[in-house]
Amino acid sequence: MRHCLLAVLLSCFCAAQAQADVRLVTAATIHTGAADAPVATALAWDTADGRVLAVGDRQALLTLYPLAPLTDLGDVTVVPGLIDAHAHLMYLGQTLMQADLTGADSRAEVVARLQRFAADHPDGWLLGNGWDQNRWADTRFPSAADLDAAFPDRPVWLGRVDGHAGWGNSAALRALAAVPGQRTLQGRWQPAGGRIERDAAGRPTGVFVDEAMGLMQAAIPAPTAAAREQMLTRALAAAASQGLTGVHDMGVSREDLALMRRFADAGRLPLRIEAYADGNGGALDDLCAQGPYRHAGGHLAMRGVKLFMDGALGSRGAALLADYSDDPHNRGLLVTSPADFETAVRKADGCGLQVATHAIGDRGNRIVLDTYARVLGERSGGDHRWRVEHAQVVALEDIPRFAQGKVIASMQPTHATSDMGWAQDRVGPQRILGAYAWRRMLAAGVPLALGSDFPVEQVDPRLGLYAAVTRQDRTGHPPAGWQPDQRLSAAEALRGFTADAAFAGRDEDRVGRLQPGLQADFVVFDRDPLQVPPAQLADLQVRATWVGGTPVYEAAR
Repeated sequence: MRHCLLAVLLSCFCAAQAQADVRLVTAATIHTGAADAPVATALAWDTADGRVLAVGDRQALLTLYPLAPLTDLGDVTVVPGLIDAHAHLMYLGQTLMQADLTGADSRAEVVARLQRFAADHPDGWLLGNGWDQNRWADTRFPSAADLDAAFPDRPVWLGRVDGHAGWGNSAALRALAAVPGQRTLQGRWQPAGGRIERDAAGRPTGVFVDEAMGLMQAAIPAPTAAAREQMLTRALAAAASQGLTGVHDMGVSREDLALMRRFADAGRLPLRIEAYADGNGGALDDLCAQGPYRHAGGHLAMRGVKLFMDGALGSRGAALLADYSDDPHNRGLLVTSPADFETAVRKADGCGLQVATHAIGDRGNRIVLDTYARVLGERSGGDHRWRVEHAQVVALEDIPRFAQGKVIASMQPTHATSDMGWAQDRVGPQRILGAYAWRRMLAAGVPLALGSDFPVEQVDPRLGLYAAVTRQDRTGHPPAGWQPDQRLSAAEALRGFTADAAFAGRDEDRVGRLQPGLQADFVVFDRDPLQVPPAQLADLQVRATWVGGTPVYEAAR
């Protein structure tokens, strides 16, 4: 009898212990992203590995796991973890430590912001980011002279909002000229893949576009190891606070990956990073020598490379098939020559890696599609998951080629609403039909992943949802939306930031939906993004962000 009682007690203890390894949350609405059971009220997962065990009705899961710890989230909506399919974490961290020039409406406002920032940061180079001359009454590029009166002796270097141009003062130009081995900036020469803006006499005006920026960056002291760690820490915290559980980090160097690996080893990565090597350099060489990388903790991987084809539309560096409508005789820049680009693509392909390429202009996109088709050959219709990042201005006849070649269009909804005031000026009324064309992409059967390109845009996927559904700015302009026929539904936009982004990162078997076997990555919103009026999408409140069944951000109550 004693032996039987002991067996029963031991059985009960084991059952209770097993239940303790399960955790439950309940909420008014849980959007799972799964086609067979899209809505639930309860979610259960294994705390040992963060994998979902069951999703369904609250009472059913409470009956199934009666002893499991329960968190009732209340009258909120849970959605699968949001994944930004194109972002730059270290660049975000860098901008968080510089003068913020985003939204400045004039040169004078830029200078005023710099003066306020300089008062608290009196030493060394004065660095800032986010200026956009398209917002100013005078939309011409600025010059060093615009900064010299306020900063005659302190070097100033300011990144444009798109990261494709920089603006320095005369002190910065003098510092550049003093770099050992620096070629003289005088004359008419231009660096490959870039442009130095010059006056009528051939003198640099202070603005450097695309690859020309590297000249100035060589003169700026590199950040310390402590500063780099702070950059990553601040960027990760900012991303998690906005509801991001994953980021596709585009253009990660060997050194940046090493920093991220140290964070991963120490359990300091609150979200999942799918890193893409920064072009045909050291990080790609490492992948080719050692194979695709995934950290054992599941929060860091590098299995692809991010390449560049052209520049950006705002700085007229995007490569176009015909002249810019507002700048005759200018067709933009190829940051990488087609031959060098194909060499890099073939190298990555030979190493079994995913290829993602920045292409904004219609010529840039066509070169990428042509190159992908040549390199893949008969494998073009296979499951290679190669990507075009931005796919911003695409010739209408090239849109079906994305679907034919199984190429993913990785696009950023807020680019459209940021650029809509001047984009048609750049490319005219016909080419604009293939620009920011999300609906045309989906209609053609093109896989569509959504992101922000932060810090070019804000690190806030709610703004992406809002832009995708409304194609309006935050004031509701224009009333019917810009090119409203290209809008997405709320469900399509949410999928673009969840399941479709996961697919683009080759991670659909781990994240992107809430269903058994996948990770318990989810975001808690105060309202339902699939039910609120579109105008309210940007105002959703992030109550909490959970990764692998662990809260990594909780809003203050």
